[in-house]
Amino acid sequence: MVRATAANSQIRAFAITSREMVETARQHHNTSPVATAALGRLLTGGAMMGVMMKGDKDILTIMMKGDGPINGVTVTADSHGNVKGYVGNPNVLIPANYAGKLDVGAAIGYGTLTVIKDMGLKEPYSSQVPLGTSEVAEDLTYYFATSEQVPSAVGLGVLMSKDNTVKQAGGFIVQLMPFADEETIQALEDRISKITSVTDMLEKGMTPEDILKEVMGNMDVEFTDKIDTQFKCTCSKEKIVKALAGLSNKELDEIINDGKAIEVKCDFCNTTYKFSVEELKTLRKKY
Repeated sequence: MVRATAANSQIRAFAITSREMVETARQHHNTSPVATAALGRLLTGGAMMGVMMKGDKDILTIMMKGDGPINGVTVTADSHGNVKGYVGNPNVLIPANYAGKLDVGAAIGYGTLTVIKDMGLKEPYSSQVPLGTSEVAEDLTYYFATSEQVPSAVGLGVLMSKDNTVKQAGGFIVQLMPFADEETIQALEDRISKITSVTDMLEKGMTPEDILKEVMGNMDVEFTDKIDTQFKCTCSKEKIVKALAGLSNKELDEIINDGKAIEVKCDFCNTTYKFSVEELKTLRKKY
């Protein structure tokens, strides 16, 4: 991922190539093509939005909850380029849209986009907007305009191979600063209107730097930062133990009295943690 400014800092921008990140998510969740595209777009956008946060421990959560068969998409990102996420129904299969493309909008359906920023304050910042197209990029554009009052252009793309692995994934976010002049705004709008699609640019072998140069033309793009980005889950057996410790003694006793080992699965990366009856008894004594 790269971060840049342009037009004498009147514009700030981010671009990312995220094929490995999205393919890792696909492998963890064994997602269908349309589920991979939906999750991949939100992971890609979430990674860029995550690095916009200033604090070392800041956490961003984005949830798209609609009435479509995918049953929601959830992504969490930190400020270091690490993201994780999942969909409610990873096996969703629906027909292609009128343009022959994966119909992410229909898979997600109508509903709400919620953005939660946990910046270590007493209460996390939370904002909710209605989903417009449910195609992800347009919905994030709308969120920036209404909730953060930042005029933005968001482009996201995931291209699948015939064998259902991820062929290309990436995107950009370009934002106007409050002091941007009319000339810059118009020039940027003209450039963005000429862009066909993110996956077209990726298929041409464009890097994140190339993408931003393409989006902003001759607006003197200055690259300020390069950030490694990846699909990374922070779950562990220790964290699951703490979650189990939150159960009441009665609930723990019921599980122990069943006399069977239990499995606890992490939503974000699908890792399964097993606990024997003996481990549960030890946990019961400890807490």
